Amino acid sequence: MPCRFLLLPAIAVVFSACNNSNATNNTESIGAAGVAIVGTVPAGMTAIDGGSFQMGTNEAQSYAPEQPAHPVQVKGFYMDATEVTNKQFKEFVEATGYKTIAERKPEWEELKQQLPPGTPAPPDDELIPGSMVFIPPSHPVKTDNIGGWWKWVPGADWQHPEGPGSNLNGRWNHPVVQVAWEDANAYAKWAGKRLPTEAEWEYAARGGVAEKRYAWGDDFTPQHHFMANTFQGHFPDKDTKEDGFAGTAPVGSFPANGYGLYDMIGNVWEWTADWYDANEYKKMDTKKVTANPTGPTKTYDPDDPYAMQRVTKGGSFLCSNDYCVNYRPSARRGTAHDSGASHIGFRCVKDK
Repeated sequence: MPCRFLLLPAIAVVFSACNNSNATNNTESIGAAGVAIVGTVPAGMTAIDGGSFQMGTNEAQSYAPEQPAHPVQVKGFYMDATEVTNKQFKEFVEATGYKTIAERKPEWEELKQQLPPGTPAPPDDELIPGSMVFIPPSHPVKTDNIGGWWKWVPGADWQHPEGPGSNLNGRWNHPVVQVAWEDANAYAKWAGKRLPTEAEWEYAARGGVAEKRYAWGDDFTPQHHFMANTFQGHFPDKDTKEDGFAGTAPVGSFPANGYGLYDMIGNVWEWTADWYDANEYKKMDTKKVTANPTGPTKTYDPDDPYAMQRVTKGGSFLCSNDYCVNYRPSARRGTAHDSGASHIGFRCVKDK
């Protein structure tokens, strides 16, 4: 299961969260926010043709919120070939002066709306900027308490992913993390793009591979080759790095899927535009095709009834075969929209 809490010193706040380019000519123009457009495909993006697919899954080895499978149709769109990198996010911040949620002092009036009624306010000096950081324990721990490896770290933000003293040296081509939904959405608007719907994201992640467990087929490591950045070894204390990485990897380190998209699975969870409803799929028609769904109008998670959650997809470098088996296109989690973490990032789409 993904992490589901955000710790401030005095309170616990629940949150969820566990080479094919179509730019073929040299005709170039400049789009919104300086986005170069090569031919008709914006630079750095891939054209995704519209089509139909089975969204979700009926697999027994899956989680209830991703069941049942149901037919969905999406229209064509462009999608970033990779997750948004630290370098790209830095350009946005420098151009706009934007401050992420993790860099702002928490507002108690907003915070208490996601807590059970009557929760006492913490002292004002404990409402300090920061974010959630994965800190592996030094020894094996039970996996029924994510407090064993997730810690609230004051001063953790996109520029300091592990907190004060950490930086982005050598990681400019890694996916930006410690960004909340609001931050990702702000970047997307600046770039002249938007966040993908959950349906668009899952359709793109499958890469034309129909109804397989993974984005590349049913074998997790075909011919013993790792296809995504995930966790090997004993979770959460020992990552053996058999895939070559502990933590995030530079974008594009693993093979692209059938649509020319990199790291749709693993590396970091990715924000989508949709509100999260744990029961949404149970409301869907399993016979009739739903066209271009945009998700529910409100959020609902029975395990976290006060949180305002958006859907995150794709799993991360912390998903392992003995804990969080979410490195599948159908996997979905709700994440508090005002919370970032060291394993959550995003990519953007653009309408054709």
